Amino acid sequence: MTSPGYTSVLLVEDSPSMAMVYTNYLNDKPFTVSHVDSGQGALDFLRSELPQIILLDLNLPDMNGMEVLKYVEAQQLPVAVVIITAHGSADIAVDSMRHGAFDFLTKPFDAGRLLVTLHNAGKTLQLNRLVDTYKVNFGRDRFHGFIGSSLAMLAVYRMIDSAAPSKATVFITGESGTGKELCAEAIHKQSPRAGKPFIALNCAAIPKDLMESEIFGHLKGAFTGASSERKGAAAMANGGTMFLDEICEMDVDLQSKLLRFIQTGTYQMVGSSKLDTVDVRFVCATNRDPWVEVKNGNFREDLYYRLHVIPIVLPPLRDREDDVVAIAREFLANYSKEEGKGFARFAAETEDILRRYHWPGNIRQLQNVVRNIAVLNQGDVVTPEMLPPPLNSEILPVAARSAMQFDTSNAAHPAPRNGSTRPLWAVEKDAIDHAIAICDGNIPKAAALLEISASTIYRKRQAWKEEGKI
Repeated sequence: MTSPGYTSVLLVEDSPSMAMVYTNYLNDKPFTVSHVDSGQGALDFLRSELPQIILLDLNLPDMNGMEVLKYVEAQQLPVAVVIITAHGSADIAVDSMRHGAFDFLTKPFDAGRLLVTLHNAGKTLQLNRLVDTYKVNFGRDRFHGFIGSSLAMLAVYRMIDSAAPSKATVFITGESGTGKELCAEAIHKQSPRAGKPFIALNCAAIPKDLMESEIFGHLKGAFTGASSERKGAAAMANGGTMFLDEICEMDVDLQSKLLRFIQTGTYQMVGSSKLDTVDVRFVCATNRDPWVEVKNGNFREDLYYRLHVIPIVLPPLRDREDDVVAIAREFLANYSKEEGKGFARFAAETEDILRRYHWPGNIRQLQNVVRNIAVLNQGDVVTPEMLPPPLNSEILPVAARSAMQFDTSNAAHPAPRNGSTRPLWAVEKDAIDHAIAICDGNIPKAAALLEISASTIYRKRQAWKEEGKI
């Protein structure tokens, strides 16, 4: 039984002397250690108890420790596995990471290195438990067309769930391409009005002199070109939801009529003196700051307060953690099928680039990037070379800046002068070596600093070793 405030550790080590050393390292520290000396012993332990961290030797008398790691992965056990072995190689490290290992320690290592690794594993577990708790209560990875399980999007899903049953007006804000219309549709589909019409109007796409007619409709002869009576969005949305996109682009004079319509539920068709009544739920959106538009005189303050009842802010793609990869994979599957191509996945290096990129155009830009790849390339794996501009020009500047910072303090690798250029692999190697050095050898921490995956570092170092570059 783990004492409160202590982290439970299962040590899987067949050498009694090494097991004693590691156990002594953790004496008087907030850890409780259980020890088994075989792979089967580890599997039996895991079937009866669940530690928080496993220190796993790979060279066990009855099986390869990788089998234990694969068992943890297959059972989706919420434990952090730290591989320990005297026969470390980049291939083994990459394979371990691929099967979910948290870190990889090569023997011999001292108490300080072990404690730092266990501390980092414990912090990661704590964060994962918070995320899992949130997902159990509120989470999902898909929701009415949205893809993603980041905390930022789970908060959006929860807001939609809470707002949908009400008739209260929802005001959606967010950068262009973040999915504001998708959010409005999700609110409608989740609401009691789901079986009724969802009518969307883009206030920026409709000429100002036609906007009133688009919303309220018009009678025959109401204005030049009105050759017949036409129902507007207000009538078509009766019983359902009206979505006004880019609401801040609406003419100020029309805003007063919209305000009266929202307040009373009544309106007049253009050219008519008759009042019509409808039951409409309003959702609006803008990629601007609506309060700034109020202060600048572009948006009526009374309309702002009438509409800004339930605000929902959609996060930009760069703030959505690994959602970018999940969304890209979905687009790749769809466009590969559509174009008759055989793409099945992204290379790990490609996914690293997708994660690091800033995505100023958000999901719309990602969609265009993946479609470009599917149309212009062939293969089953999307490699970095297939990425279109500007993603294919983002790699060198990032690595070069890191390497240049390293070069200024390392006489063995002076920064290039007089227009000379160093090979890209050397630039990358210096950046990686520097990050590992300042992280005291902790490769996952160095990978986080460089904004790449730990497996990428292991692969590159192994390739350089095989090529005789290190």
